[in-house]
Amino acid sequence: MACIPPPKKIDVIEFGELKRKSYDPSTMRILLVEDNGPLRGTLEEALSEEGYLVDACEDGEVGLYHAREISYDLVILDVMLPKMNGWEVLETLRKEGKEVPVLMLTARDSTEDRVRGLDSGADDYLVKPFKLAELTARMRSLLRRSRGQSQNVVRVGDVTIDASKKEIQKAGELVDVTALEYRMVDTLVAQRGKVVSRAFLYEHLFSEEKEVVSNILEVYVCNLRKKLGGDFVKTKRGHGYFVE
Repeated sequence: MACIPPPKKIDVIEFGELKRKSYDPSTMRILLVEDNGPLRGTLEEALSEEGYLVDACEDGEVGLYHAREISYDLVILDVMLPKMNGWEVLETLRKEGKEVPVLMLTARDSTEDRVRGLDSGADDYLVKPFKLAELTARMRSLLRRSRGQSQNVVRVGDVTIDASKKEIQKAGELVDVTALEYRMVDTLVAQRGKVVSRAFLYEHLFSEEKEVVSNILEVYVCNLRKKLGGDFVKTKRGHGYFVE
């Protein structure tokens, strides 16, 4: 959903109507500020398909306006923006006491840029080009942290997933899982309560270069059920998998 440019004089009633739109309260709302049109469109579409509510802006002034006026769960902020760059947007938000998690995007991979971003109050920093799977993994980590899971620990029944250590325990005992099995659990738990399609899992678990057999997901799900319990990963026939 494209951002609305800031009016010269804010109409409180009109903007109030905008904020009162009916959204599922469990849906996380993301502000994406990126001036590259094709990249912005691709990210907006991909994140929307993952269940996020996305507002997309192309310049810093509009992005700052929305970050001030709307309560977002996460801001994805490009550094090189017209009208007002990402550093300025970030520094303004932090000076005003806005604690929303901010993930910075930049085409420059230098220590100075990383230090400036973190010193300015950024929560994470991602260098272009990047893969969607890496972006969404970093988003999930920031969202977990912002919702009080500071240790990145999630519990599902007697299963504990520790994102900082990339470990899974069942009933207090460490479970031996492969890297891909861990990523599958992390992906399903991040969308907890929602059905995750097979297509989504294929895209996020396997690289484009890697050939996979048609029943590979069933194999991994079967292995996870053996290790974590038969009811840990549930199937919605014809749709995908989910964790309650």
